[in-house]
Amino acid sequence: MKLAILSREPRSYSTQRLLAAATARGHEARVIDHLQCHLVLEKGQPSILYQGQPLEQFDAIIPRIGASVTFYGTAVVRQFEMMKVRTAVDSQAIVRSRDKLRSMQILSRAGVGMPKTAFTNSSEAVPALIEQVGGAPVIIKLLEGTQGLGVVLAESAKAAQSVIEAFHNLKARILVQEYIAEAKGADVRAFVVDGEVVGAMRRQGQEGEFRSNLHRGGTGTLVKLSRGEKAAALLATKALGLGVAGVDMLQSKRGPLVLEVNSSPGLEGIEKATGLDLAGRVIDYTAALALRKRGGKGKVKKKKPVEKKEE
Repeated sequence: MKLAILSREPRSYSTQRLLAAATARGHEARVIDHLQCHLVLEKGQPSILYQGQPLEQFDAIIPRIGASVTFYGTAVVRQFEMMKVRTAVDSQAIVRSRDKLRSMQILSRAGVGMPKTAFTNSSEAVPALIEQVGGAPVIIKLLEGTQGLGVVLAESAKAAQSVIEAFHNLKARILVQEYIAEAKGADVRAFVVDGEVVGAMRRQGQEGEFRSNLHRGGTGTLVKLSRGEKAAALLATKALGLGVAGVDMLQSKRGPLVLEVNSSPGLEGIEKATGLDLAGRVIDYTAALALRKRGGKGKVKKKKPVEKKEE
C-alpha cells in the first residue's frame, strides 16, 4: 500500500512510529506537510499540488492535523476524499471533534456521560450557569484551547465571574464545566481504533495541578478500563464518527465522564505506558480501509492487546 501521513512534524514521535510501523508491514509511506498542499478544483478532476508538482496517488492517508490549522488541514483531507483516497479519520469527524461545544452537544445527544457543562455569550448569565453546573469551584475552558492550555480552575463564584468576564472582554468563547473533585487531578485516556479500545493509560497531574496533560508535566501509567469506561469511550467515538481517537475521561462517583475526544491522539505517552504497538494498529486499520476500496475484504483482524502487568 502507498500511505501518506499528513503531519507538520516529520520528526515527532508519533509520525516516526507510524512510518516505522508502515515500513515494517511492507507498505510505502511518506510524510506530507498538509500546509504545503495546494488544492486545485475543476469539474470532475480535483487534485493536489505539493512542492510545485501534482501529488502522487496514495491508497490511504493518516491525518495528523494540529488544532491551530484545523480549517486548512481538514480542507486538504476533504480534497483527498474527493480524489477517492481513503482516510483513517474523516474530515467531517475531525471538524466535529475540534469544536468543543459542538462535540459536547453531540455526545450529550448520544447519551455519553460527561461533566455538567454550560455555555453563554453573556456575562450577566454567569451566576446562574455556575449554579447549574454544581456551584464553585468550576472549570473554565477556552473553546480553542489544547493540551491543557486555556483551562482555568476557579475556586469561588467570584473568581469564576472575573475570569469569564475577562475572557468575554477579549471576545473569547468559553465553556463553564463542573469540577469533579474525586478525580484528584487524574484522568484516563482510551485509545480507540476501528471501534475497539486497543490501549489505555491513567494520566496523573503534578502535585497541586488539576490538569493531567502529559504536556503539562503529568505522568502516564498502564490502566485496565472497566466495562463502563470501555463502553463510554466507544460510544463517544462512534457518536463523532472517528475511526481513530483518544478519549479522555474522568473517573467519578457516578461513572466515567468524557472530557474530550481527540482526533489526532499522540502515541508517545500511551505507547510507553502500555508497551503496545498502537502505531501498528493504526496502520493495519488504514491499510484495511484501502483494501476495501480495492474490492478486497479489508477486515481488520481483531487482536486482544497484550498489556504489561501493573507493577
